[in-house]
Amino acid sequence: MGNKQSKWETIYSVVKQIPEGKVATYGQIATLAGYYRQARQVGYALHAVPSDDIPWHRVINAQGKISLNLTLGGAVQRKLLESEGVVFTAAGVIPLRHYQWQPTIDPLGS
Repeated sequence: MGNKQSKWETIYSVVKQIPEGKVATYGQIATLAGYYRQARQVGYALHAVPSDDIPWHRVINAQGKISLNLTLGGAVQRKLLESEGVVFTAAGVIPLRHYQWQPTIDPLGS
């Protein structure tokens, strides 16, 4: 359990750095956290977010869409993103070229 917990803490550390009005993909967070090709682990970690200071709503899938079903939190996620100025297309897609976070430094400082 300790290993999973430390992995999740690393993921949370990266997610906390996504600025308001920007999004990141599950795969992007996994790579930045040092867990290349483990996007699913990011999803598991965000499903178990322990506190309100982790902006889980800023993480979306690689197609620019919210992965959560509308009844399982997707509507909340969309409202939170829209309140930060993120605009969705008519098809419910976030244009990644405009809203994807591009960190200028290593978010883990390694």
